[in-house]
Amino acid sequence: MKFMKLGSKPDALQADGNSIRYVSSELATDVTVTVGDVTFHLHKFPLLSKSNKLQKLVSKANEESSDDIYLDDFPGGPKAFEICAKFCYGMTVTLNAYNVVAARCAAEYLEMTEDVDRRNLVLKIEVFLNSSIFRCWKDSIIVLQTSKSLLPWSEDLKIIGRCIDSIASKTSVDPAYITWSYTYNRKLAEPDKIVEDKMTFLEKIESVPKDWWVEDICELDIDLYKRVMVAVKSKGRMDGLVIGEALKTYALRWIPDSVDTLVSGANASRTKSVVETIVCLLPYDNGIGCSCSFLLKLLRVAILVSANESSTKELMKSISLKLHEACVKDLLIPVRSPQTTTYDVHLVQGLLNQYMNDKKGSCGMEVVEEKHGEDEYTLARRSLLNVGKLVDGYLGEIAHDPNLGLSSFADLAQSIPGFARPDHDGLYRAIDIYLKEHPELTKAERKKLCGLMDVRKLTADASMHAAQNEYLPLRVVVQVLFFDQVRSSISFQSLGHNSTYDPSSSPMNRDEGCKKMMEDSCQPLNNQMSHLRIKDEELHKNGKLGKKNGKNSKSGLQLLPSRSRRIFDKLWSVRKVLGENRSSDTSGSSSSPTSLGHGDTKSCSLSLRHQRHSIS
Repeated sequence: MKFMKLGSKPDALQADGNSIRYVSSELATDVTVTVGDVTFHLHKFPLLSKSNKLQKLVSKANEESSDDIYLDDFPGGPKAFEICAKFCYGMTVTLNAYNVVAARCAAEYLEMTEDVDRRNLVLKIEVFLNSSIFRCWKDSIIVLQTSKSLLPWSEDLKIIGRCIDSIASKTSVDPAYITWSYTYNRKLAEPDKIVEDKMTFLEKIESVPKDWWVEDICELDIDLYKRVMVAVKSKGRMDGLVIGEALKTYALRWIPDSVDTLVSGANASRTKSVVETIVCLLPYDNGIGCSCSFLLKLLRVAILVSANESSTKELMKSISLKLHEACVKDLLIPVRSPQTTTYDVHLVQGLLNQYMNDKKGSCGMEVVEEKHGEDEYTLARRSLLNVGKLVDGYLGEIAHDPNLGLSSFADLAQSIPGFARPDHDGLYRAIDIYLKEHPELTKAERKKLCGLMDVRKLTADASMHAAQNEYLPLRVVVQVLFFDQVRSSISFQSLGHNSTYDPSSSPMNRDEGCKKMMEDSCQPLNNQMSHLRIKDEELHKNGKLGKKNGKNSKSGLQLLPSRSRRIFDKLWSVRKVLGENRSSDTSGSSSSPTSLGHGDTKSCSLSLRHQRHSIS
């Protein structure tokens, strides 16, 4: 820390209690100056030789036959006046970053300028500020902090403006040429080293990171911090990532972790100001310097402290551009009344809609699908795939909420295009959870819910689980079993032609081959399935018959195999046709699924329907 000593005489200013100061001298004091709650007993001559203000006040007091002077609005209070008084007496006084602003404002108030005396206090302090304080990184920050309590004097004397310009200029210096100390303890494993003259150019670059300055300015109040960051950005030499890191560091410093602390009276007001300021300071490149996780946390806090609407909208805009980088945990934003759900689903829906609108506006969804071989379209497609996984994961979390309406669930699931969800395992998991948590759903609602997924896009494991899922409607189970059998037929057909390459046997084309076979070879079964109707009364009737005539007392276990057996009877008839079509192309037909007897079919259906379990 820089300092400057003024005067050479011993300090003769003595204290008598907390409210009286006097000069120990053979001469009796002839004037009293009261500053706040402290009274100074001094001599007129030293004071009047340096201060034009005191000359006027003493002259006025003499006219009133008084020796008392009152300075109630004195900047810096008694301590600042004491510095000025000692200077007038020529006593030794030390100026540093903590008291120089108060001394400068006090000297300006007392009019201790060159017009009164040569090399007066105002000039000496200005020299000290310009030659030492503003050239030192940490001293500039300390001076800026102390200047807030001395408004409007520090502002009128341009001390604040000069401090801000000094700080902003130093942040833009090439890290290789930084020779001052700074605080940096967030990323370096070893203690930070101050750059030395003997270090090579490369060592200097490695030892001083680009965001070396962000921690030191975090101690500033939000209004001064805003002015510093505006000045840093106006220089135009600071990378957006560094700006984002600075904002994140300041938010971590001043935004409480506890929700209870966050929403308390004084903290809520201060946090609201912090959030709104950080939002307006976000990098111009649409928040690219800030991670999506940080922006979502900032949005959560903004909602809790009721930040202004413009800040919330700006945050949502920045988040929507980076939604593909988010994780499910970040989206779990608690809802505010009067909504009844656990999490703010409408907010996430708004973010998703804005993200999709931005994608459509920038390159068009059709173009993304057609030209995804090009780099920009590959990136766009990849980001959409990430959003698809994000949405399915989020649906799986909110599906546990008993107050979540079906329409909200469905709208969110349908917000992304089909190609953004290459498989429907995640969606199926969310639907499975929702069915279990909402047993009151009607048949129509269950049908609508299950209609959100395409059973052809379920993997083998998910299909196996769905085939045994008692919460799914019967028609969905039929579709799952049917497609699973067709997929098995495709696999056997591919194995039968292993002597020659068949493009449809590749993993990329297998689903297309299944779809084609379903449409061409299995059309009769589709027609039968479309007319399949099993009513609740019929199912209950069959259940009662099972109780009367069955040897097994557990009617539920008899009903399920019966339903599966009827399904498999129809599936095997189609598989038999498929097996005959490929019998001319494959040898060893005894290994084909069509060679299984009816008893095997029966046992297979029994094992499937009796192994119900949950993946949720």
